Amino acid sequence: MKINTFSILVGTAACNACCPYCISKMTGIKKAVREQKINWRNFEKACRLAQVNNVSTVLFTGKGEPMLFPKQITKFLEHMKRFEFPLIELQTNGLALGREFKKYEKYLEKWYKLGLNTIAISTAHYKKEKNKEIFTPHSDYIDLPGLIKKLHDMGFSIRLSCVLMKGFIDSLEEIKKLMEFAHQNEVEQLAVRKLGIEKESENKEVWKWCKEHALSEAEINKIKDFLEKNAKKLMTLAHGAIVYELNGQNICLTDCVMIHPKTDEIRTLIFFPDGHLRYD
Repeated sequence: MKINTFSILVGTAACNACCPYCISKMTGIKKAVREQKINWRNFEKACRLAQVNNVSTVLFTGKGEPMLFPKQITKFLEHMKRFEFPLIELQTNGLALGREFKKYEKYLEKWYKLGLNTIAISTAHYKKEKNKEIFTPHSDYIDLPGLIKKLHDMGFSIRLSCVLMKGFIDSLEEIKKLMEFAHQNEVEQLAVRKLGIEKESENKEVWKWCKEHALSEAEINKIKDFLEKNAKKLMTLAHGAIVYELNGQNICLTDCVMIHPKTDEIRTLIFFPDGHLRYD
């Protein structure tokens, strides 16, 4: 068995954004959002399983927004320190950090000392007003370049994770502009992925929005073809995604597929707070 990434679900389904394509809404969110007690016994076992399978990357993520539960992130980092995972990443929409950076600064300093390497910020566009449409339609969006600089100054690497959607980043020209934005802000990693649509959804409105905004395979292939012909191929990741470099900026075109049934490879081993381990 080979495991690519060890993902840890932080917190609850609580979130400070209202993304219309929210995967958590499609796969089900329970009404109760009380923070669960962590099954530390099983967490230690999960860490050991990841370790013996040579997992290099740990990702803090969640059904909701992980940054709403900073104390829990600290506890996870403290418990897993002895396993010495080389790459530790935190996925966030960036809103809490962008609005209350001072509040989180001491947490970030501690997390850096405990081994956190990369902050992966979810984004929908390079323009502030377009990100506002997705993340904060009823309030102002954050200063994303400013947040990136503050995190860089603390020593963190940045990944921008962008979902390709009609009306947002939906063409080759928009991809080029997104890459230029990343390059100007010295972003170490740029990942773009097509909009994931569940076959069965517990939220029909979200499913309908996704169907209406998902790019076609022809549109995705146009981007792939351009990168194949014009960019330098840096590496192919274990799950098949390719990392390219163009004009000094890397870009990874990936997807949301978790299961590869023809192999013994697990793309993501997922730890749930109640102690369960899942791979999808």
